Amino acid sequence: MKFKKPKFWDYKKPTIISYLLLPISLILTILRIVINSTFKKKKYASIKTICVGNIYLGGTGKTSLSLKINEILGNKIKSCFIKKYYPNQIDEQKILANHGKLFKSKNRSSSIEQAIHENFKLAIFDDGLQDPSIKYDYRIVCFNIDNWIGNNLTIPSGPLRESVKNLKKYKNVFLNGNNENIDSIKEYIHKIDPSIKIFQGEYIPLNIAEFDKNDKYLIFSGIGNHKTFITMLRKNNINVIRDLEFPDHYKYSQKDIDGIISVSEKLNCKILTTEKDYMRLNNNKKILYIKSELKILNQEAFINDITNIYENN
Repeated sequence: MKFKKPKFWDYKKPTIISYLLLPISLILTILRIVINSTFKKKKYASIKTICVGNIYLGGTGKTSLSLKINEILGNKIKSCFIKKYYPNQIDEQKILANHGKLFKSKNRSSSIEQAIHENFKLAIFDDGLQDPSIKYDYRIVCFNIDNWIGNNLTIPSGPLRESVKNLKKYKNVFLNGNNENIDSIKEYIHKIDPSIKIFQGEYIPLNIAEFDKNDKYLIFSGIGNHKTFITMLRKNNINVIRDLEFPDHYKYSQKDIDGIISVSEKLNCKILTTEKDYMRLNNNKKILYIKSELKILNQEAFINDITNIYENN
């Protein structure tokens, strides 16, 4: 699926298009409430569950945080990843599988049963916050600082899967990005509910030393947080002379790749992308990629909070 979110979603104030779409947003909200009311959420006694989800559609750092949680807890408890299978998200599935055991199917409940059968004690769900069939032990709502809540309206009027006011039922928020203009976001969240716990993460490049800071680079990505990727590179003194943004989970054709290479040749520069994008390029030797990870700024508090799900039960 080649989906590129409408620009008006991220305007601070709704546009006339947003208002025209409001009746559809209202209908979808009502349908979601009705569907959720028909399901009885199942809680699993033999395995602990952590859901890393979002209410802003795409590009909030769910996969990066899922990897970090597995890194933190994997030596304490037998953990695995669960991700609903979507054919356009092979890149994220590959990254998760490279860092641990991944269960994927079109039904999350089926995956969790497989995990239990293989004696896993902790399942980390990459997405699934709105799944009405599972009662998670711990839920985290991720946001990208740059995008935040966009125009604060639900799909299709805006980028939200559900109202931001629902944060009061989730209780845990994770803010990903480069930690700019974060105080106003924290204030907004605590106006919804002062008891909401807020954690922060920053993207750190792991192989930045491999790149010559004197070189020029053409940057491209098909991820949900392209702007954050560019900011991270510039913050680490990568000379970005041009950047190209593609839709999230974009499936690159040979024509696309040839076009990117052609632009780089005209600019006389090297090409750099994300590890996630590189997974979709069949190891093209003319394209380099940045490995990155999420650094949790208040990690000790985060670990103490999240480990309570199995230490106190």
